[in-house]
Amino acid sequence: MDTDRGFFVYGVIDSETGRVPDGLTGVEDTPVRVVPRGPVAAVVGEIDLDRTTGRRADLIAYSTVLDRLAAAGAVAPVQFGSVMVDEQSVIEELLAPNEQYFAQLLAELAGRAQFNLRVGFHEPVVLAEVVAADPEIRRLHEHTRDLPEDAAYADRVRLGELVARAMEDKRELEVEALLDSILPLTAGYSLRSGAGIEHVLDVALLVDDDRRTEFEEHLEGLAEAVHERLRLRLVGPVAPYDFVGGDGWA
Repeated sequence: MDTDRGFFVYGVIDSETGRVPDGLTGVEDTPVRVVPRGPVAAVVGEIDLDRTTGRRADLIAYSTVLDRLAAAGAVAPVQFGSVMVDEQSVIEELLAPNEQYFAQLLAELAGRAQFNLRVGFHEPVVLAEVVAADPEIRRLHEHTRDLPEDAAYADRVRLGELVARAMEDKRELEVEALLDSILPLTAGYSLRSGAGIEHVLDVALLVDDDRRTEFEEHLEGLAEAVHERLRLRLVGPVAPYDFVGGDGWA
């Protein structure tokens, strides 16, 4: 290999049971292959060492490789943009120091997949509930509704504060109810941050393969039951990006 070429590292798989799908390519459209070390192996592809890897196309390629790997078996994603100069560096700096950790993590991820669930308020419906439920909010809403935008500034600020507080109270109740309903069907979860008045929940869920059908059917039923107030969006299965960790690699 040219000395100005190195390896883009995608993730780590089991060296015996892990499989790289035939014809899989990644960043720079280069073939993906494995660098084994004992019970684990790094999944890599050649890359120009002088090339930056922050492009959107690179991130898409990285995610595509990992999702394809996850469909074939357990994979521990490595942080996007991880580049090493040669195979020896992959072995000595990544695999050898973390071999036991990787092996244990892959055993925990085997037979499982990540799903990402985002839930948002159907804003007009929930805001109407807030106005109807609180006399002070209702009074301020009616008072300011037909006034010019620059009028009754203090009342508008007060109204915004009360609505935000009421929406946060609703959000907390909704999150508790949603998690109580969903988590019994999962093997793990990781909450993500979100923003905006319509935001309710953004959560990564780890689901056992043998419960996937039950999980998806439950989410479909839940979405139907709450569709007038909440909007649910489920994405997956994807690689378990939210369920890995470790110094220098995740």
